[in-house]
Amino acid sequence: MRLTLVSGVSGSGKSVALKALEDSGYFCVDNLPPALIRDLVAFVTSRDEPRVAVSADARSADTIAILPSVVEELRASGTEVRLIFLDASDASLVRRFSETRRPHPLAGEGRTLEEAIATERTLLAPIAELGHRLDTSSLTPVQLRGWIHDLLVTEPGRLVLCLESFGFKGGLPLDADFVFDARFLPNPHYDPALRPLTGRDEAVAAFLERETEAGLLLEDILRFVERWLPRFALDRRAALTVAIGCTGGRHRSVYLVERLAERLGPHHPLLVRHRDLGRE
Repeated sequence: MRLTLVSGVSGSGKSVALKALEDSGYFCVDNLPPALIRDLVAFVTSRDEPRVAVSADARSADTIAILPSVVEELRASGTEVRLIFLDASDASLVRRFSETRRPHPLAGEGRTLEEAIATERTLLAPIAELGHRLDTSSLTPVQLRGWIHDLLVTEPGRLVLCLESFGFKGGLPLDADFVFDARFLPNPHYDPALRPLTGRDEAVAAFLERETEAGLLLEDILRFVERWLPRFALDRRAALTVAIGCTGGRHRSVYLVERLAERLGPHHPLLVRHRDLGRE
């Protein structure tokens, strides 16, 4: 039996993720106190349920602290446990709560929304370290459903390598396990003919391969990933995110992610995300 735990900050998309798993055939339980997870595992095992997903978060604030020990105990007993932690920037969370007019579960007692978010982050910090963090700040519900499906449904049991480009001016991705900085490479942005293009365009690729040391950086990142990826797979991770950044997230980082995907795609389950291509 495979148990998937979905956790994360309020407003990050946990309900969307759990619904995506339910639609894919998972037996799903929302907002289950961690103290009851062992009983649930025993129940679904007796029913021969092959895939189970549980949402556990700050709504069970009084027992959420025991979740790490529950996960350790279940893994020791032979249950395959994977945890996805959904996160988002404070600005994204404030916007979502304002748009939906839903109260934050930790609001009240004189707390502002910003204070409730900060309190929840502190409460959930140990949980975030248990599994793969997914930054949903710039994801639509449809995109999040697709990512959950690709991470947990398409090739269950195998570690998925996520390659992400981003611009440093938009901040670091919250879900990055490793970050590589490509800002030292000459920037195609300053060539008027290349500025409106992206790292997916051949003209930008030709510039980077001709005028910069992008090829050397590519080979170094490739060797690093190929050497250490198997060790993360042994740790029963659902995914590993390698993020490559440049200034705006449109040229150098996109080129490097696309080239890495070409080299690694035939050998590993792979997801590619260009965080800032859709931004102005």
